[in-house]
Amino acid sequence: MGSSGSKPVQENVHQPKPIPELDKPWRKFDFGQKKALKEKLENFSPSNPDVKDIKILVAGQIGAGKSSFINSIDSVFQGQISSRALVDTTGGDSHSFTQNLKGYTIRSGKKSLPFVFKDIMGLEPGVLAGAQTDDIINAVFGHVKDGYKFNQEQALTHKDGLYTSDPVLSDQAFCLVYVIDANTVQLTDDKLIDKLKIIRQRISDKGISQVVVMTKVDEACPLVNDDLRKIYTSKIIKEKMEMCSVKMGLPLSNIFPVKNYHDEIDTEDDVDVLILKALDQIV
Repeated sequence: MGSSGSKPVQENVHQPKPIPELDKPWRKFDFGQKKALKEKLENFSPSNPDVKDIKILVAGQIGAGKSSFINSIDSVFQGQISSRALVDTTGGDSHSFTQNLKGYTIRSGKKSLPFVFKDIMGLEPGVLAGAQTDDIINAVFGHVKDGYKFNQEQALTHKDGLYTSDPVLSDQAFCLVYVIDANTVQLTDDKLIDKLKIIRQRISDKGISQVVVMTKVDEACPLVNDDLRKIYTSKIIKEKMEMCSVKMGLPLSNIFPVKNYHDEIDTEDDVDVLILKALDQIV
């Protein structure tokens, strides 16, 4: 005899879970503002006559995309994919590919914009590994000259030839940008966070602005991978930014999610506008 009651329908455990999407964007963002943002930044000029250009130091964990972020900014203004800052394409991320401090001027056509991005060695969790906190702090304050090769064992001192003892205002960085990988923000080593907190405290005392650029959002969320315009309706991206805010001790208003150019052969408006908005807020 058969059972008098019907068996409940079992849920297919292999069925992919739906990607959570919020009913409305949690941050207002206009994807149609690319032209206005680009023109605003192209026409920007420092208000202080002693400052020729604004130096922005780009720091962060190894493999997060520091150099790719600089290249992506350059790509936006060039209107084609740029690769001036060398990027490690081997897939290995145990050590920083960038070894020397180098500044990159951003150009739009034949015009040089008043922004210089300083690329430095990636941070590693170990006490003596990666760019030393003192090196980053000295670079922010303008003590480190371009070409300095980072030493994992010893930070730059005033005795070295590439140390500037009395930097002028134009030597200093006006903003420190932390580049964080959205894929690994929850796994970020506490030792690395402690390094960033030391840097943040030291430069905060001098009034230096700090922002976080969260990269690889398309890899971190399938919803965003399918449609970049859903970046602010993605629950995953929102949670990762909130986690980043807690870990870094910075408000959400100072955190900007972007997609760097990586394997594209042409620029895209939606990618461009997120990068331009991050740069606008940095400036």
